[in-house]
Amino acid sequence: MATPSGSDASRAALLSAFACYTLWGLMPLLFMGQAQVGFDSLEILAHRCVWAVAVAALLVWLAKQGGQVAAVFRNPRTLAWLTFSTALIGLNWGIYVWATTHGATLEASLGYYINPLLNMVVGLWLFRERIDRWGWAAIGLAAVGVAFQTAALGRPPWISIVLALSFATYGVIRKRVPVDAQAGLFVECLLLAPLGLAWVIWLQSSGAGAAFDSPTNTLWALANGPATVLPLALFAWSARRLPLSTIGFIQFLAPTLQFAVGVAAGEPLTALRIASFGFIWGGAAVFAAAALHRRRAARRALKEAAEPV
Repeated sequence: MATPSGSDASRAALLSAFACYTLWGLMPLLFMGQAQVGFDSLEILAHRCVWAVAVAALLVWLAKQGGQVAAVFRNPRTLAWLTFSTALIGLNWGIYVWATTHGATLEASLGYYINPLLNMVVGLWLFRERIDRWGWAAIGLAAVGVAFQTAALGRPPWISIVLALSFATYGVIRKRVPVDAQAGLFVECLLLAPLGLAWVIWLQSSGAGAAFDSPTNTLWALANGPATVLPLALFAWSARRLPLSTIGFIQFLAPTLQFAVGVAAGEPLTALRIASFGFIWGGAAVFAAAALHRRRAARRALKEAAEPV
């Protein structure tokens, strides 16, 4: 079998990244659909925890990372860090499911626009990374957007803030923990699964659960597994093969689709909220343009270095 060329591999990684962020962007439709047939947000979250572990286990088996999983449980420090990241991702999932099933998808999308800009601040604070004037401009525009959102809502956009902070902190921990993406995700799902299973059992025993009321509802519940794990697997695969600047550009696809879903669902879009997203989109555009400029400059520098003197 012929080995795929470099351009083919890059194209596959690019398609994988687009698929990942498209799935994340359209995920509110899954949760809204479940809410319409009787699921509440806690039941949806519980089924995410239960069925994600099965799909994550399959990926670990395919990647032959069982040894890494076993090593995690032999290392108390690594397990403690992954327990912390599990709490963060559980909080993130829970807030997101609640938001998308309670008419707050627009506010949730704002959190994921803020997230890459917040990552720059975290990089400056924890890793002493440098932020250029374009980065500060993007952060400033985002801050104005959050202020407008606060005025539009009559309160701070807590859903956006918690989603952005929890996912940024989660990213920092996973960056520091020496475990591959699939193995780490499986451990996190394994830690969440008992809580999810206990809640599902309680719901069914009390007659309050919707998941097994009909074959259709059961399929809705089962869909939470691949919907949770597959985008993360696609992200892990593409992130190793694409420049961070490219990933940084594509990642704005997810909140844009979430925004579109929220508008299509009839969530109120006032003038202040439009102004808020205008500033956020401005910050995202500056971030993406700066990333593209850095990538081109790096390519130019490599080309000049390779030219004979």
